[in-house]
Amino acid sequence: MAYIYVEKLVPLYYEEKGSGTPIVFIHPPGMGSVTFHRQHALSSSFRIITYDLRGNGKSGKGIKKITMDLLASDLHQLLNELQIERAIVCGYSNGGSIAQHFALSYPHQVEKLILIGGFSEVCTHLLYLEFLLGIYTVKYRSIPLLAKVLGKAHGKTKDEKKMIEHYARLCDQDRLYEMYVEGLHYRSTHRLYELNIPILLIYGALDYYVHEYGRIFQKHAHHVDIVYVENAKHQIPTKHADELNAIIRAYH
Repeated sequence: MAYIYVEKLVPLYYEEKGSGTPIVFIHPPGMGSVTFHRQHALSSSFRIITYDLRGNGKSGKGIKKITMDLLASDLHQLLNELQIERAIVCGYSNGGSIAQHFALSYPHQVEKLILIGGFSEVCTHLLYLEFLLGIYTVKYRSIPLLAKVLGKAHGKTKDEKKMIEHYARLCDQDRLYEMYVEGLHYRSTHRLYELNIPILLIYGALDYYVHEYGRIFQKHAHHVDIVYVENAKHQIPTKHADELNAIIRAYH
């Protein structure tokens, strides 16, 4: 267990394991770093860094309203503290939006970008509705319900479901609400051409409602590869960890 302090006051919880090329994982708002506990197996090949976004998990919430600039700055400070000059940055779902913004804001620190179920804007009906559901669930103080849903959706075992649910319950309501709203309105499509680094998109073959975003990336960005995980929906880091880890190893 380790912490750094961003803005000198806000504790940011992180874990690191292994050695080699650094790869930092960014979780979706609400889930916390336990989202990637099955990616610790990659530590035999990489220096794995996972962390809790501010207001999530074991990190402090701070007093500033959540913006993508603020979240990108937190990661910038974390990598500086760990003396990491360049890393592979991997974001899952809405964590991929944070990963994109970090790559656009601090391009010198990003070697490659990996997005699992990623999107550059919310422009499809089903994804929009999913964001609204999260926003209203948090707004009406139903974090325990949201935590239970996240645990059930992502866990493969009873213990894993409980672990994810417990971690999601640690979220600060105000910060989580702000993250959902920020994620809903975030748009990087018009800036994708600025990303002159390799981009790997990983989608579940059955996660049809986000496949359109892969075509958007291919149209606007350079050096884009797409991999579809067979028989997978959205919850790839937990429910299809072996396939994900093999893809990351091969991509490196």
